[in-house]
Amino acid sequence: MSEAKPVITALRQVVADSYALLGQTHLCHWNVRGPGFFALHAAFEEQYNEIFVAVDEIAERIRALGALAPGGLSKLAKLSGMEEIAEDVPANEMVAHLAKANEKVIESLKNAREAAADAGDDETEDLMIARTQVHEKAVWMLKAYLA
Repeated sequence: MSEAKPVITALRQVVADSYALLGQTHLCHWNVRGPGFFALHAAFEEQYNEIFVAVDEIAERIRALGALAPGGLSKLAKLSGMEEIAEDVPANEMVAHLAKANEKVIESLKNAREAAADAGDDETEDLMIARTQVHEKAVWMLKAYLA
């Protein structure tokens, strides 16, 4: 378990950051308006649904490693510290904010991937690589919208 401790700590951060991103994406889904409404409303919904499933998988990985997964909105918000977006901002600001938030998750995933590699935890490392690919694609798509 001592080798797993840094992995668990890093995974808890990934859960917190992912959950914060999920909440921010959901907020944008609810409040987006303007000419890009239909495309963004649908894209945000697809993203938050995908993140919801992923958070569950990561939390279950923490449990498989013998630790407890973090939970509770205030605890997750404090652990993440992710900047929140106001409810009433233009669509382009929402998109830029979500790109930045995805980049924060990518950084947490990188840290967890490295901790897993150091611990010889191939399963967690693979999961972090797969999640990184999803978030890198999201960043690309969000930034492409702004181009």
